[in-house]
Amino acid sequence: MNTSLSELELQEMETRAAAAQAGPWKSWVEGRDFLGGSSFIQTGQGADRGEDIEMTGAMVADQDFMAAARQDVPRLIAEMRRRRALLNRAN
Repeated sequence: MNTSLSELELQEMETRAAAAQAGPWKSWVEGRDFLGGSSFIQTGQGADRGEDIEMTGAMVADQDFMAAARQDVPRLIAEMRRRRALLNRAN
C-alpha cells in the first residue's frame, strides 16, 4: 500500500474540509458531557453555528473522532505542506 500523499490528494482533502460546516466541531455525549437528551456533534460557534449532527449506531469514539477531524484535517494538511516546503528548500 502506497502511503504517500500527492498534492492532488491534499487538495481533494482540503476541498472536502472547506465544504463541511464551519468549525470548530465539538462532540457532546449524553452521560459524559451533559445529562438528558441525545449525543450530537455541535458544528461551528457564534454566527458560524451550523446544524448539529445527530447520529445513530456510532460509538462514542467514532463521534469524538468525527468532531475532532473537522479541526485536525486542515491542520494536518497545513503541516504536510509546511514540511514539504522545508524539504524542497533543503534540496
